[in-house]
Amino acid sequence: MLWTVLVIVALLIIVALSYYAGRLLFQLKQQNQRQKKIRDERIESISESIITIAKAMEQQQCDLSEGVIRIVNLLGALPILSPPDHKASYPHTYALFLEVSGFAVLEDRQKLSKQERRKQDIAREQIESDYESKVLSEIPAIKSYCQSIS
Repeated sequence: MLWTVLVIVALLIIVALSYYAGRLLFQLKQQNQRQKKIRDERIESISESIITIAKAMEQQQCDLSEGVIRIVNLLGALPILSPPDHKASYPHTYALFLEVSGFAVLEDRQKLSKQERRKQDIAREQIESDYESKVLSEIPAIKSYCQSIS
């Protein structure tokens, strides 16, 4: 009789723990699905932004250096689990990014004298002209990559 009660209590404990474990697994599955949906939406949004910037660069509606800075930063912000090596895929884009990233922007630019701002503008324009055809030749590949991941 005592053994029967103990076995029944043990079985109830096992059933309760199994139910609890199943519930936790279900909640974990739901959480993973929500996170995947959020990540996919983020990838879609960033990809659309990159494509828009790339098109603006092709149509010369956006300065090459400004577009490159934005694209490189957005490529780095893509929440992809194992991202490809964008530096190797788009070497000229990254090279231009490195060259122009040292220039003053926003408040720092406003603090510069008019002469110093003009100097930086001339240097930036020279760098852009050196890279223009090379970077523009990489734009279709960047757009294609973004379309493939979204």
